[in-house]
Parts: sequence; C-alpha cells; structure tokens
Amino acid sequence: MITSMPDDDAVREALQQVEDPEAGMNIVDLGLVYLIEVGENSVHVEMTMTTAACPMADMITEHAHRAIAAISPPDAAIDVELVWDPPWTPDKMTGIARDHFGW
Repeated sequence: MITSMPDDDAVREALQQVEDPEAGMNIVDLGLVYLIEVGENSVHVEMTMTTAACPMADMITEHAHRAIAAISPPDAAIDVELVWDPPWTPDKMTGIARDHFGW
C-alpha cells in the first residue's frame, strides 16, 4: 500500500503513460498538462485537449485520474480539471512530440 504522496515529477511520469488515442502520443509530450500541484494529501492537475471538440476528453481525463491514483495513497484527493485557457497550440509540444509528427 502506498503511504506517501508522489512528487510533481512522479505525477508527470505517471501522466506520460496516458495517451491521446487520436494523436498516438502521451498527454505530457503533447503539451496538454498545464499544471501539477501536489499537496499534503491531494493532487490537482490542470490539463486541456488539442480541441474543445475532442470526443475523447472524458476518457483521457479518467485515464489521467487513474494514473495518478495508482501512485497515490488510497485516501488522496485527486482532481483532474479540464481547462481551455490558454488554448492549446502545437508550440506546447515537446521536441519528442514534434519529432514524432515530423515537425
């Protein structure tokens, strides 16, 4: 049983396991994760989608929640918030994602 909270880096690493199935790339390298805050017994993540019309938004945010829960104590409060400001643009992608898409 996990008894201590993960740090920001551990949360980011867990979120790298969450893929946007339409893009075929993880949400961290796509630049969809805007904020990670780890508190005494909570994790708050703000993330976005490449477009507000993304049909996979609910699935992706649920997978993000599960990935964080898997590395957190069972009683941790986990909040994955979908935000639209600032809007996502391709310049938020990492070099790994740009290489993947040939940009």
